Amino acid sequence: MEPTTISRVAQALATELEHVIVGKSKTVKEALLVLFCEGHLLIEDVPGVGKTTLAKAIAKAVGGDFRRIQFTPDLLPSDVTGTSILNRDTHRFEFQPGPIFANVVLADEINRATPKTQSALLEAMEERHVTTDGVERPTPTPFMVIATQNNIEMMGTFALPEAQLDRFFGRISLGYPDQLNEAKMLETQQISHPLEKVRTVTSPEELCALQRAIREIHVDEKVRTYIVDIVRSTREDALIALGSSPRGSIHLMHGAQAHAAIDGRSFVTPDDVKAVASLVLAHRIITRGEMRHGLEGSAKVITTILDRIPAPLPLR
Repeated sequence: MEPTTISRVAQALATELEHVIVGKSKTVKEALLVLFCEGHLLIEDVPGVGKTTLAKAIAKAVGGDFRRIQFTPDLLPSDVTGTSILNRDTHRFEFQPGPIFANVVLADEINRATPKTQSALLEAMEERHVTTDGVERPTPTPFMVIATQNNIEMMGTFALPEAQLDRFFGRISLGYPDQLNEAKMLETQQISHPLEKVRTVTSPEELCALQRAIREIHVDEKVRTYIVDIVRSTREDALIALGSSPRGSIHLMHGAQAHAAIDGRSFVTPDDVKAVASLVLAHRIITRGEMRHGLEGSAKVITTILDRIPAPLPLR
């Protein structure tokens, strides 16, 4: 698949998503970038800004199955993965798949479930299969987990462990719309919800082909070294208590490849790396002292690192 084709599909998907996520073009592009990289997305924001709507719109636009899991303190791991039930007619246990077996899975308010239930997602997110009763059961392809959490109301919640945060390709925040776009939202939703008008513009099969094609985007050796220098700096910076893992390096490279492909190019430039660095790395670091203000503070530290590390000369 040519980069121009990837760019065309990305633009068509973005157009459909922006029908329901108004005035957030950059955030929509970041969500699509995570999808194209076969990654999982964490959306951290206050209630009512469109987190669930974005997940539903992505599933509808790519023609995939959608399932929602409402995380609560009494949710069990089997409620996520599924369980075996005795068939009275055959006298055999038959596996009943849980909601994790879908193309797009919304883990709503993921931090409200216990760590044991949260960990039920880890195997599926990383290994793309679920092990139940000693049997490995693959998840569908494509497969994307979109998790949400409210970063304001933290009482009665369980913070995501670093191991689980590292499974997410990127973390975004939608934020409030500006006055003009909020007024536009009222106009578009006066009679019906815009989600009803989202068209399917690609297929799961084409999306899988697109995801494979992105891995073929050329990454020069100098750009790979630049990526490693950025990630290693997160482990050495005085403002950072815990730096990014090597998985962060891999995701940063894949994110840069997707960014280049979405722009219609067959090669990665340092600007592609810079464009996705905060998306990919901000949630993988723990900052110290006054800089520890969640996503915003971490993003500022990443920006400081990018300003400090010299980028290789422009590539062609």
